[in-house]
Parts: sequence; structure tokens; C-alpha cells
Amino acid sequence: MSDNKTVAESLKDELFITRKNGRLKADEKILSEAQNYCEDYKIFLDNAKTEREAVKIAIKLAESKGFKEFDRNKKYNAGDKVYINNRGKTVAFAIIGSENIENGANICAAHIDSPRLDLKPNPLYEEIELALFKTHYYGGIKKYQWTAIPLALHGVFALKDGSVKEVIIGENDNEPKFVINDLLPHLAQEQSKRTLNEGIKGEELNVLVGSHPFKADKGSELVKLNVLKLFNEKYGITESDFLSAELELVPAFKACDIGIDRSMIGSYGQDDRVCAYPALTAITDIENPLKTAITILADKEEIGSMGNTGLESDFLRYVIGDLAKNQGADETVAIRNSKCLSADVNAATDPTFQEVMERRNASFLNYGVVLTKYTGAGGKSGTSDASAEFVARIRNMLDENDIIWQIGELGRVDLGGGGTVAQYIANMGLDVVDLGVPVLSMHAPFETTAKLDIYMCYKAMFEFMK
Repeated sequence: MSDNKTVAESLKDELFITRKNGRLKADEKILSEAQNYCEDYKIFLDNAKTEREAVKIAIKLAESKGFKEFDRNKKYNAGDKVYINNRGKTVAFAIIGSENIENGANICAAHIDSPRLDLKPNPLYEEIELALFKTHYYGGIKKYQWTAIPLALHGVFALKDGSVKEVIIGENDNEPKFVINDLLPHLAQEQSKRTLNEGIKGEELNVLVGSHPFKADKGSELVKLNVLKLFNEKYGITESDFLSAELELVPAFKACDIGIDRSMIGSYGQDDRVCAYPALTAITDIENPLKTAITILADKEEIGSMGNTGLESDFLRYVIGDLAKNQGADETVAIRNSKCLSADVNAATDPTFQEVMERRNASFLNYGVVLTKYTGAGGKSGTSDASAEFVARIRNMLDENDIIWQIGELGRVDLGGGGTVAQYIANMGLDVVDLGVPVLSMHAPFETTAKLDIYMCYKAMFEFMK
């Protein structure tokens, strides 16, 4: 043999799976494209820290690429670009295909909510002349990770007169931040006896808001009064307006490059905006697809996709139904013939905690976008488990377009697990499989991803929908 390989070695090359770091597979052009693509992604992360903000930015980007709000009274033709905004928290973008939608749509579904701390309806109180907010954590978090880091306040006050006041405090360098304090180690002997999960309890996630009392000769709760005075001056609200507010505490960190080689990105909220951004930019880059292309960016995934802005609702069904009616097509047929990539993250293998993964079926940073046939926990509980035929179709698409990819599970059997929106989309009768970016420190206030994986996610979604 000219390459001096043995028969066994040649046969191994032909028959074995070969896993290789994607940065050794990709040429310099691809690596440069990934680097450039992620510069805009970091800007998106900094400006879309809540689902409301993500919807606003997504619509602004889409409108700059020719998308217009869907009008049920207007007739649309192949190539037309529309979007449907669901209460400012979930949004669907569609490009009308040259084929009738009864032949099915190609859908990418990601979520734009992330673990955080929500203010309780009656949050503000004073204790030992300090003002604090009571919170209720949203999604799966390690509570101790949220102490002693700078936090920013995002959200809205919805007032009784119908007006809405938007709130962002703590993102600019000259703005104040907020913090949850923790015990000093010198006095934490009893706290240290708690389990890690109970190191900080839910009712101890109290956010420091202020310490300056309203100047008066007498009276109680003067620090709380001064805080309310400042909120009233800035937003025109009283304490009762917190009852109809949606206010969230998120890390005040900015997205940044990680590593001396700048090959990774660190930021809050990459689960799942690291897939939402590729899904958004993929559909805004597509022109004249054969099948109708749809990207949906959804809310509430981190708490089970419940509610009228989550994907357990009928919102996606209504989107396909509206598009089908516009073409005089049958909604049910359109749904049954549609295909979907559930664009959600997988857990990357951490070199320090490798024991939680089964290495042959784990995902790694820089090995490309992750195809996840099933999620769930234990005996595949709570998963849709994609069909072999659909997985084969996606494999073929990835390989034909030189997209670097890997396959992965979410940890060892019986050790943990998780879920995505795939199960709710599958319940509609669509073929669906999870495809997304591997993440280190998932659900932490600061998560890490690899730039090459993010770019491969974009390329996969672009090829799937185009």
C-alpha cells in the first residue's frame, strides 16, 4: 500500500467513527468566518438578556432584512418575509416557500429565556436600615452561584392606565449594580454544614437595593422610602405597581472572549441564545427557499414551556395555520409534513468533571454542533426520541455541506438529564431532533461556548431551512 497502512488500519479508516477536534478539520477561512460571526453574537448577548429584549432585537434585525409583520388580510407569495409577535416574549419568522406549505415547512425552534432571579410581586422591604428585594428564582440554578456577583435589573412596570415602563439598571459602567450578599467564611461554620444545594436557600436570595435613608427627623423604613422615591422619580411608580411588574435580576457581566487564543465566548444567557442567534441569522440570510422556512424564538422553556408564550401552547400550530390559510392549504397536512430542528444546547464535557459523562456519547467543545437524538432522564423520560430515518436525513445534510458536527447525550444514564422543546413539537406530529451548541457551566451566571461550534450551528440551520 502506498501509504504503508496495514489492512486493519485501512479497514478501521473505512469502518470506524473518527472523532477529531473541529479546529484541526476547519481551514483558516472557516475559522476566520467563525471569529467574525461571533463578534455580532456577543453584541446580541449584551443587548438581549431577557426574552422581551431578545424579541425586540430579533424583530429589528429581521425588519432590516425585509421582514414585515404578518397581516391575515394580505395575500403572500413565494419569497415574502413575515413575522408574528406573541405578546413581546415569543416571535416567529417565516419566509414563504415556492412549494405549497402542505408539502411541509422547515422549522428551527429555539428559546430565548434563561435562568435568572425574578422579583416577587411584593418585593421591597427594609431590614436593619438596608433595603432589599425578595426574589423567586426562575429555572434550574445552583443558588450559591448567584451571590456576591454584580446584578442588573431588567423588565417592565405595567401600570393601571395601560402604559408600560421599561427598566434597565446596571448595564452601563456609570450605573449602579445590585448584589446578593453571602456570609464571610469566618462566620460560616454552620452554613458550611449545609449541603451544596442548600448552601444558599431560595428565601436567602435577597438583593441589596439601597442603604441611604430618606432624611427625616422620625419615622420607620426610611431607606425603603428613599428607594421608592428614586423609583418614583425615574419611572413614576408607587409600591403597588410592583404587583403588575415583570422585573428580573440578571448578571451584569458583558460577553467576552475566553482563552488567550480567543477561541471561546463567556457570557450570561448562552442557554439558549447561543442557538437562538444562529436560528435568527440563518433565516434572515435565506432568500427564496423551496419549502416555507420558519424560525421560532420561544419563552418559558426553562420552566417547562408552559403558558401562552411557551411552546407547550398552540402558538406554533397557529403560525403554521395562519400561513396555510393564506395559501388555501390544509393546516393539518402542513403540520404533519413539516420538519423541525429543536435548537437547544447540550452539556459539553468539562475536563475537571468528566465522571458525569459517558465519553463515547458525550459532546466536546470545538467538535462542532451537537446532534442529540433524545434528551430526557433515566429511561428516556420526557423526550421525543427522534426517528432513525430523520436522524439519517440530518446526518446526510450535515456531511454534504461540510458542517462539523458530533452526537451527544446529556450525561450518564441514571445520573441526570434534561429536556427541550422537542417533545412539545413532536406532540404536534412533526419530525423533530435536537441540534445545538455544547456549553460549559450550563445554567450558571457565566457560561462558556466555542466559537467554531456556534458558527457550525448557524451553517446547519441555514442549510436546513434554505
